[in-house]
Amino acid sequence: MAQSPAELLRQTITSELPLLEALPAETASLKPADPTRWSPKQELGHLVDSAVNNHQRFVRAALHGDYTGPGYDQNGWVELHDYQNMSWENIVDLWFRFNAFLARVVDRIPESSLETPCKVGPYPVETLGFVIQDYVVHMQHHLDHLLGRAEITQYPQTR
Repeated sequence: MAQSPAELLRQTITSELPLLEALPAETASLKPADPTRWSPKQELGHLVDSAVNNHQRFVRAALHGDYTGPGYDQNGWVELHDYQNMSWENIVDLWFRFNAFLARVVDRIPESSLETPCKVGPYPVETLGFVIQDYVVHMQHHLDHLLGRAEITQYPQTR
């Protein structure tokens, strides 16, 4: 049976939390040799920023029957928030708590609203249901990367 978008989000953050908590702070702080790449702290911080931006998209689409809004400057947000100099524990806690809150919000979106058209930045119009599911897939992609997984997580289908 397919999972609801909220269940998929909740399952993702619950299963990944212990792995993030087990990552040593020293490892989370390591910057790649390529200056255009993020440390694990910065990458998880990016996921906090993604949650913040998507929260607004989800709520506005559900309440107003459509959504048109900007993308966001990912690198600028990560730099301005200075995740590199925050404690790993605080970033992990912020990521988990905001996404648990977001799962609660997604749970409350009526199923009929999942067909709401959403236009984000330069991307084609998609449904709210797609934007929510894509958010979780995007999150899992970054988690796979920052946790150093050799194999990419397979994403279950939502209803």
